[in-house]
Amino acid sequence: MRIVIFGLTISSSWANGHATLWRGLCKHLVLSGHSVAFFERDVPYYANARDFFEIPGGRLVLYSAWEEVRSLARSAVLEADAAIVTSYCPDALAATELLLDQHRALPVFYDLDTPVTLATLQAGESVPYIGPRGLDGFALVLSFTGGQRLFDAFRRKLGAHDIQPLYGHVDADVHCPAAPEPHYRCDLSYLGTYSEDRQAALESLLVTPARSRQDLRFLIGGAQYPPDFPWSPNIYFVRHLPPSEHPPFYASSRLTLNVTRRAMAEMGWCPSGRLFEASACGAPLLSDSWPGIDEFFAPGEEIILTASSQDTLDALQLGESELATIAKRARQRTLEQHSSQTRAAELVALLERAANRGVRQPEAQGA
Repeated sequence: MRIVIFGLTISSSWANGHATLWRGLCKHLVLSGHSVAFFERDVPYYANARDFFEIPGGRLVLYSAWEEVRSLARSAVLEADAAIVTSYCPDALAATELLLDQHRALPVFYDLDTPVTLATLQAGESVPYIGPRGLDGFALVLSFTGGQRLFDAFRRKLGAHDIQPLYGHVDADVHCPAAPEPHYRCDLSYLGTYSEDRQAALESLLVTPARSRQDLRFLIGGAQYPPDFPWSPNIYFVRHLPPSEHPPFYASSRLTLNVTRRAMAEMGWCPSGRLFEASACGAPLLSDSWPGIDEFFAPGEEIILTASSQDTLDALQLGESELATIAKRARQRTLEQHSSQTRAAELVALLERAANRGVRQPEAQGA
């Protein structure tokens, strides 16, 4: 298949969860024989932290303004089998208009921020990457999260028809076991961009336990943390880490914590890409709980759930052998079910099914 993507970014992993996911998907789409072109507006805050410069075997188109790339984008769409617009794409509305005005490529919308989209709609606010016609014109709508409640809301509020989950994943060639690094060594780590709606949970599940256990070392990695973040002497900080540094970061963690954004946790079926990355690197997982988490990892066997500071402290008391067994099971589950290679195959199957459904069947001929 020839696939064109209009997305937020693939070139910079700074302060977003889109780039790493697209890198893994595009890589395995190309390895499977498909053609990929990714259109990304070249904005300063990603250009200044760019850590990916080309799609091997594919095409990365960086542009300054939509007008300068409109003609090229139109040609790419007319030559494509499927064209995908994503959430938070700066030119999502223009790209959507381009897709829906042609009848060649299968028009697809991929929301990698679905609960945030719905929370914005429920607040009566407009969604900058979805136009006034909603999602009615798309042949296929993909969602980074799942659950019937979410899909029903998309149908009711945005007019979406065929909605399918395409969950997070990990490129196991990039995220894999590595040697620990002394400067990352810790008893509990957390890797993630600062988010106000994760802050209360992060304080409960990491900051408060850190204050209780001054004998242990805690580590946070990420970007955009405010000056008034409630640090304590045993909580260390590493500013934004490129994907190449994730394996040693996780390998140096006795446990690593996942905290889900509030809107996503309330919807459920929302596995963060960080869960798959950490497990692929062999780190024992500690996570907040949400509906559907047991469809991705078995609680108590492949992942440890925490709902309070005490739960975190109890997890930190587990022995090395038990943590190693949990980590091994989670890594095996991830490699079998949550790899970028698996998701790329799922994406192609979804696109082919939607395309076949849209093909008009020939009328039966008379005898």
